[in-house]
Amino acid sequence: MENKYAGMTVNERLYVSGLMDEFDEAFKEKNAEKMRNILERVGLTEESIKPIIEDIES
Repeated sequence: MENKYAGMTVNERLYVSGLMDEFDEAFKEKNAEKMRNILERVGLTEESIKPIIEDIES
């Protein structure tokens, strides 16, 4: 299966997928579970997601 988000930044992936506002809301709420779900939906790996989630939890 081809990754349709290959070569895109996280912000580009969120914008193209239409999930930018949903992610921003989850970020403001510091809702790590919701953020993780959104990031997985745009094809990020656990290795990429972990530092983003850790940043809001610190």
